[in-house]
Amino acid sequence: MHKLRNGFPDDFLWGGAISASQADGGWNEGGKGKSTQDCRWLDGTWTHEQIEEKHHNNPFSHDELMAALDDDGTEFYPFRRGCDFYHHWKEDLDLFAEMGLKLFRTSICWSRIFPNGDDETPNAEGIAWYRELFTACHERGIKTFVTMLHYDIPVNLVTKYGGWKSRKTIDFFVRYVETIVDELGDLVDFWLPFNEFNAGRFAPWDGVCLVADEEGEKLDQSIFQCLHHEFVANAHAVRIVHEKFPGVPVGGMIARFCTYPATCKPEDSLQALHDDQYANWFYTDVMARGAYPAYMCRYFDQVDVEIEMEPGDEELLAEHTVDFLAFSYYFSQVATADQGWAKTSGNLVMANKNPYLESTEWGWQIDPIGLRVTLNQMYDRYGLPLYIAENGLGTSDVLEEDDSVHDPYRIDYLKRHIETMRDAVIDGVDVRGYMIWGFLDIVACGPLSMSKRYGLIYVDLDNEGKGTGRRYRKDSFYWYKNCIAANGEALDDTLKQ
Repeated sequence: MHKLRNGFPDDFLWGGAISASQADGGWNEGGKGKSTQDCRWLDGTWTHEQIEEKHHNNPFSHDELMAALDDDGTEFYPFRRGCDFYHHWKEDLDLFAEMGLKLFRTSICWSRIFPNGDDETPNAEGIAWYRELFTACHERGIKTFVTMLHYDIPVNLVTKYGGWKSRKTIDFFVRYVETIVDELGDLVDFWLPFNEFNAGRFAPWDGVCLVADEEGEKLDQSIFQCLHHEFVANAHAVRIVHEKFPGVPVGGMIARFCTYPATCKPEDSLQALHDDQYANWFYTDVMARGAYPAYMCRYFDQVDVEIEMEPGDEELLAEHTVDFLAFSYYFSQVATADQGWAKTSGNLVMANKNPYLESTEWGWQIDPIGLRVTLNQMYDRYGLPLYIAENGLGTSDVLEEDDSVHDPYRIDYLKRHIETMRDAVIDGVDVRGYMIWGFLDIVACGPLSMSKRYGLIYVDLDNEGKGTGRRYRKDSFYWYKNCIAANGEALDDTLKQ
């Protein structure tokens, strides 16, 4: 028997995470082309209630895409602005280093490397920017955890080829991956080909770049065919990194939805099993085990889906499985056969509400124990190293007159999740890193607003992009700094500055 662990290992990686589309800005600078996320819109004058009521961009429509293609401004397109990390990255990295950050997760924007996706040669200015960024991370002692595709592909690939519906997109992705691995691979410590792989099912525009009202009754078929093409692309990415940089780990990621039966009725337990299979395990089974699981045959029959594979696809998936698994974790949900069960929102989905949990300002239920459950379930199933790629609290913050931001609610949220993560480590789970999502305030993915803030660093911008853009340390900044310095053992030592 191994000796019982009593806390985090000395080499545990405390990190933070952002994505290019939500943070960078500079959408038409440095040779960058228009991406799919540049097309998502918001009226910045709307209140929180109006944003929730209108469900804009969900699902993303043909008319919204046409309007975005014709618009070359930023007024209604928050992802084109982000929090202007593109121009502030040096001071932001200095803040990360001040905090003692060990791991920084960000994404490469495909359209900054290949503006149209099908270009013959890459954009040298884009490559140079990422080399400078990743070099600066290492100079500050920060490891890089790089997502190759975080929801955004060059929009030209959608309008010209059909995006992930076309196998041509696999070829364009392979060229993109070969380029960034050749040009940047010496500066990347961990590669993650796709963000939240299962998003193709619950957010088709984000996950697989599908316009729902263009698909009609074929939507399910189109989604899963796109996902198959992404699975093939993911395996190619694993192959390329392993061939060019042996020993550099490549992972797979999902948005993890921890699922409990709503009651002890057998029907609810069976529903929980199916929900877990279809929403979670399917994606990690393919990436980690290298094959489509048998339980999906019945599901595909139920939704009238038939996956079109080409010779060699199954062999590729089997031969190039991932080295680790990562996931985002924000909330849990309950499974029930009762169609009238109360609902709540969370991470781009509607979920059955758990009456035993509290909720955030945005309706996301808070369940730290679900993180421990998730870590144990995933490690039991796969035996692979685990990284929490996203966890955090999105809510309103107030910048005080003395430039302070008091966010005890965020500290409490993070503290409780880190405590249960430590319990999972003691359980024997091989969890190696933890990344707070939206490490500095960025445009939130669901509502497209700055007012839903996740960061430990306050960015002075509002939903219309107005403000100074200045950065301010929140109380949670100092709390996480202490947490990192004590390797997760000083969770109650909140505000030593």
